[in-house]
Amino acid sequence: MIDIQSIREDFPILAHTVYGKPLIYFDNAATTQKPRAVVEKITDGYYHVNANVHRGVHFLSQAATEAHEKARQVVQQFLNAASPNEIIFTRGTTEAINLIASSFTEACMEEGDEVILSAMEHHSNIVPWQLQATRRGIVLKVVPVNGKGELCMDTYRSLFSERTKLVSLTHVSNVLGSINPVKEIIREAHAHDVPVLLDGAQSVPHIKVDMQALDVDFYVFSGHKIYGPTGIGVLYGKEKWLDKLPPYQGGGEMIASVSFEKTVFNELPYKFEAGTPDYIGSTVLAEALHYVGKIGLDAIAAYEKELLQYATRQLKTIDGTRIFGEAAEKSSVLSFLIGTIHPYDMGMLLDRLGIAVRTGHHCAQPLMNALGIEGTVRASFSFYNTKEEIDAFIAGVRQVKEMF
Repeated sequence: MIDIQSIREDFPILAHTVYGKPLIYFDNAATTQKPRAVVEKITDGYYHVNANVHRGVHFLSQAATEAHEKARQVVQQFLNAASPNEIIFTRGTTEAINLIASSFTEACMEEGDEVILSAMEHHSNIVPWQLQATRRGIVLKVVPVNGKGELCMDTYRSLFSERTKLVSLTHVSNVLGSINPVKEIIREAHAHDVPVLLDGAQSVPHIKVDMQALDVDFYVFSGHKIYGPTGIGVLYGKEKWLDKLPPYQGGGEMIASVSFEKTVFNELPYKFEAGTPDYIGSTVLAEALHYVGKIGLDAIAAYEKELLQYATRQLKTIDGTRIFGEAAEKSSVLSFLIGTIHPYDMGMLLDRLGIAVRTGHHCAQPLMNALGIEGTVRASFSFYNTKEEIDAFIAGVRQVKEMF
């Protein structure tokens, strides 16, 4: 059971006012707010344990290194990865996908080989593959989405060929909220000896994930979407795959030795972590994961599902409402349009009521094209949101509708 009042006290920003109205923050799919413990961990790191890691013999460097590597173990445990060597720190989901797109294509693909994507992907899981298509001549195949916002699984199964080398799909859609059937997706791909990359940016904050139970080959997420800092993210990869792939960037930390004749690369996970790592970010991310873990992802999922169902029912009472994404399995995202009201107009007027929502194409323009629209209004919920906030949001939408 979630103690909502106690939780809200952990997030000072939720007590702010906007234009004289209490802040209602429904843009959690873009980034989450940060609990006090996470922000204090940033200060503590810079004031007490600030030194470059892995390179110094002095006390502070040793302490920073220990904290950074302990954070890697925290992420390993959070994901139930087999080894800390399977946890690569990146700047976020986008960099992690770019890393795999570059290194996997270089090591495992030839011109004409195929990657399977879906119509609901974020640009971060489209553009890196398009770059490789231009550079290396790989082919992109796309799984369509049905009217409920679910992947067309029959089509997915039909897309495999002898040239298919990777499946790269989102776990949860940032627009539709659809929770994709990832176990079935992975099982089908593995039946064709094809590895799978899952974009977990929208899943990790809301549902429990287990790398060994999923048997997924690569999994990526961003710290700032799970109550942690910006600029830090995670690439999980099975050790057997990471061993095969070449480094993504060169420089310090990812080397064992360097001469002008030859460079010998470092062991995992450091082979993929060129330069000074964000050792403050990693330890703060670990603090965020501890915070989420104390509440419990099962409790979070149950409470957020309750919020989503409540908001959906209320929104449907407004004439002219169109909801995009009504999959049977759905996370806490509600994308909609009201009549002919432009989403930007709705978003700006809700903002004047203190209500923060997202508007536009949500970095998913191919999906918008498939839906035949330019964009939506998106309300996305967190465990610190309340039904009372949803009531105020619904009243705000009604008020905007009356203005038009």
